[in-house]
Amino acid sequence: MDGKGPKFPRGAVILGLLVLVAGAAHAAPRQAGAYVVGPQDVLTISVFDQPNLGGKYTVEADGTFSFPLIRQVHVAGLTLREVETLLQGKLADGFFKNPQVSVTVEQYRSQRVFIVGQVRDPGTYALTGDMTLIEALARAGSVTDSASGELLILRPKTGTASGPVTSDQDESADVIRIDLMALQTGQLSQNALLRDGDTIFVPRAELVYVFGQVRSPGSFTLQKGMTVLQALSLAGGLTDRGAANRIRIVRTRDGLKSEVKADMDDPVQPDDTIIVPERFF
Repeated sequence: MDGKGPKFPRGAVILGLLVLVAGAAHAAPRQAGAYVVGPQDVLTISVFDQPNLGGKYTVEADGTFSFPLIRQVHVAGLTLREVETLLQGKLADGFFKNPQVSVTVEQYRSQRVFIVGQVRDPGTYALTGDMTLIEALARAGSVTDSASGELLILRPKTGTASGPVTSDQDESADVIRIDLMALQTGQLSQNALLRDGDTIFVPRAELVYVFGQVRSPGSFTLQKGMTVLQALSLAGGLTDRGAANRIRIVRTRDGLKSEVKADMDDPVQPDDTIIVPERFF
């Protein structure tokens, strides 16, 4: 360790997320046809050697669509490969010998995820195919400079959500905690596969304040496990007049303010104010 402590530039997180979008597809190949069809999805269907049967078909509210020769077909809740098998079976029943059917999604409309909090473009996004967390964040413009180092995926325990699930509704949702910094450094185990109704919540970062005899006083993003030494390094380190042996922390808990003497290895807590006094001589 060089004594300066690690720095945590938010720009690196944003850049890393966008870079990983391109690499994620190679690291975790998609499961072709695993998307589950639902109402309002638009499907592109083609039948080999039968061009007149091909086209775009919209799944209605009752989960069905009308297909030539076989009329109404119920496909809601089926994967794309299951829809292919279903159509092949019906077409083989008195119409064609060994029909070959291909089904893809033209427009994703039935499933969605919600992205809220410290992202550049929060909102509702269509869940397309095997969408992963990092793809969803990229669509939302990535995280902002004020984002925390951890985000939450709030997943409804039953059914699907009609709107974002808030962090105070934990009893009605499973909470998946994602280390954003680990994701940014390439740990794709953090790159969760999303489900219909998921809410991605990116909280605002907690802060620590550093004042007194430091080169760049101000507020800084608090990272997990941060020590006094690391916080001071974010503030540019002590000036020549800083008293390293008399650093103190002003801390407020439950409305009560206290002041404690700090050592360099002491952990920093949210909203701590680190004060570096001037040396006596």
